[in-house]
Amino acid sequence: MRVVIQRVKQASVTIEGRTKSQIDAGLLVLLGIEEADTSEDIEWLCRKIVALRVFDDEQGVMNRSILEANGDIIVVSQFTLFASTKKGNRPSYIRAARPERAIPLYEAFCKQLASLLGKPIGTGEFGANMQVSLVNDGPVTICIDTKNKE
Repeated sequence: MRVVIQRVKQASVTIEGRTKSQIDAGLLVLLGIEEADTSEDIEWLCRKIVALRVFDDEQGVMNRSILEANGDIIVVSQFTLFASTKKGNRPSYIRAARPERAIPLYEAFCKQLASLLGKPIGTGEFGANMQVSLVNDGPVTICIDTKNKE
């Protein structure tokens, strides 16, 4: 699994002109799933996300987690995070998991993340054409890949 995490002042997901999810301060998580991903990747990555100390403390130092900041989260599926651009100019998405594999993992990831956060999270819609809007705070943008844990 691969994520791009952005600390946001606000974020929303719109599908066909309808707002699906919207948050104020928190994290926007773009999630890419590959065929080799498992429930172990979900567990490790969700724990990592809720523990990341990317929110400012009273001294303005990034020292607080999403839990301590009482922030919200939106998760958006993003198969293009596994784009390969080694050959030519048209990206290949061969490493991205097919929907029959990716959808259950995406749903399990969202369920696990909401459980660890202790409240519902916002989501996009798997496979939909979405418009994602955000105000990046900082900017703070962090990339994590479960295949590079060490």
